[in-house]
Amino acid sequence: QVQLVESGGGLVQAGGSLRLSCEASGRSFSSYAMGWFRQAPGKERDIVAAVSWNGGNAYYADSVKGRFTLSKDNAKNTAYLQMNSLNPADTAVYYCAARRDTCMATMWGYYDYWGQGTQVTVSS
Repeated sequence: QVQLVESGGGLVQAGGSLRLSCEASGRSFSSYAMGWFRQAPGKERDIVAAVSWNGGNAYYADSVKGRFTLSKDNAKNTAYLQMNSLNPADTAVYYCAARRDTCMATMWGYYDYWGQGTQVTVSS
């Protein structure tokens, strides 16, 4: 069993940056693909970014490409989402997810473990 705990959310002004962390328990984290999703009020949970088990392959939604970076530190059992040039459209609850597979996925249904979510609010 893997437990994921997110941190790093908060309130930031447009143009600012935040780094979200996702700390995982469990011995198999290093072999898992990871993803970050977000859900705004009244909207579906959408993929933000995903990475394969070793970071060799990565995916970014068009809306965050060039601004967000997902990284995975297997030695620390932690995944990060660096978010730069934030804008109000990025406001959402952000969830990290782990997949019992080395290959990344962009659909939330392919992920096996989820964090509790962390709120990110970007003011204009």
